[in-house]
Formats: sequence, structure tokens, C-alpha cells
Amino acid sequence: MEKEAFLEEHVFTDLKKIKNDSNQEDIHFFSETDFEIVLQRVEHFGIGVFGIDPWLDGKEHLPATHEEYKKKATDPKWYKKAFLTLRMRTPGMDYSARYKVSNRLLAR
Repeated sequence: MEKEAFLEEHVFTDLKKIKNDSNQEDIHFFSETDFEIVLQRVEHFGIGVFGIDPWLDGKEHLPATHEEYKKKATDPKWYKKAFLTLRMRTPGMDYSARYKVSNRLLAR
């Protein structure tokens, strides 16, 4: 199974994707509420998150990365803290992320 197919089937299912001006089709944007569910599912499956990209009114805001938090991409502590910080700083943003899905998980 490919990374995109796995994410669609197991992580993004039943969530509403938001249209964005980004020209990359493999980037999925979600509301604050839905992105929180994405992060819960990502943690459940042990998927890594390289970075979180917040957007407001079609403009990208300062992203957060696992390197900034000095944590591995698969450590949920960093992305939970980053998401909470981003939400508190500017409520109502849309979010996308860059994911790391292990080959072992894809082989299931």
C-alpha cells in the first residue's frame, strides 16, 4: 500500500478536507477540529509528523517542525505541544502536515 492510500484509508477517513490555494494535490488541509482528530489517529498508528503547516485566510503562517522541538518525528509529545501552541496563538486556522509512514505499517 502506498503512503497516500494508507493515510486516506486510516487517517483522513470521515474528515472534511479544506480546499486551499496550494498547488500540490498531496497536501490535505483540515479545520482545527478535524486536524486534532488527524493527530489522534496519527498517534494511534505510530505515524511520524515532520512538520505542521498552519494557514489562515489562504496565507501560510509560521510552521512547526519536530527539529524545533528536538524530538523524533514519531514522538507525539512534540506535535501535540506544537498544535496546542499554534491553536492558542491564532484560533481558527486550517492545518496540514508532512507525515512519515513506516514501510512496516504500509505492509500491513
